[in-house]
Amino acid sequence: MPSTAETALRRTTLHERHAAAGAKLVPFAGWEMPVQYAGIRDEHLAVRRHAGVFDVSHMGQVQTCGPQAPSFLQHLLSNDVRRIPEGGAQYSLLCREDGGILDDLFTYRLAECDFLTVTNAANHEHDLAWMQERAAGFDVDVIDRAPEFAMLAVQGPAARELVRGLADGALPSRMHCCQRDVAAVPQLICGTGYTGEDGVELLLDPGQAPAVWDALVSAGATPCGLGARDTLRLEVCFHLYGNDMDERRNPIEAGLGWCCKEATGFIGADAVAAARADGTPEKLVAFSIEGPGIARQGNPIKGGGIVTSGTFSPCLERGIGMGYVPAERAAPGTQIEIDVRGTVRPAVIERKPLYQTKGSSTA
Repeated sequence: MPSTAETALRRTTLHERHAAAGAKLVPFAGWEMPVQYAGIRDEHLAVRRHAGVFDVSHMGQVQTCGPQAPSFLQHLLSNDVRRIPEGGAQYSLLCREDGGILDDLFTYRLAECDFLTVTNAANHEHDLAWMQERAAGFDVDVIDRAPEFAMLAVQGPAARELVRGLADGALPSRMHCCQRDVAAVPQLICGTGYTGEDGVELLLDPGQAPAVWDALVSAGATPCGLGARDTLRLEVCFHLYGNDMDERRNPIEAGLGWCCKEATGFIGADAVAAARADGTPEKLVAFSIEGPGIARQGNPIKGGGIVTSGTFSPCLERGIGMGYVPAERAAPGTQIEIDVRGTVRPAVIERKPLYQTKGSSTA
């Protein structure tokens, strides 16, 4: 008999597709999600070489609209919301007053005073409540739109061409969005992703997601699970909330100062400014293992520090990861030692990203 925890897991509208394709399904942030189909390595390389499609419908969406939506989001988000054009996208952080990171987000500007923000699945309810509680005093509506969207990510060097063949018009450039029909289904297409490759993310009616999934797979996209999503993002050193950043970490030590504009006065700006000026005791670094072994989250780093993410890189063919080390030992080229389940593995701190993709197209 399945446990109560298992029966309580939520499922996306693509669950039957995943099960029929033989996906290994695992609990993730309260959802039952595919971790792999044919295998993580094969799916990873399919994205690097051609195109893969991910079901990321567990992500959350919050609409912020009304006359003061821009100023409200400027107050909450770490980046400069004023710089998002209509049809544009921006990465930012949601912070506490002390600078602790509550979540990392993508915000799309649908119109002058209408925004859609995508949250991490595990943080959605908290993010929504945080935003709604702080909306008092602003002429703005903060609305949970998560039940209204499925979300698919099509990523890889051939991803745009593949989606364009199913679309009724040109696709948005990198960090932009637009409304289009794909496989005859209306949806919001966003020039964003979490793999380092070019591609798009599709937000659409959950009931229409299976038909669009089928069309993408028929056109040549390889179904990919959360396992490949993690190895892909780690090769290009994209952060994972709960691993590489959380409420205990300041954006500066996490290497995310680039998306913080303290002059806007966002919540936590003073703490971020102080960390930028004074420095932080630790810094998040990327590393590669020299020789055999794979470091994992929680492995201690000799001399101070801890691994936050670790995996085997299918493209680099060695163990890689990220972790926090003392600031004075954070320079690329620094030799470190990691305790991997009682075995010391030598490693070297590397420049980010660990794997260099060919860059994003604007076609």
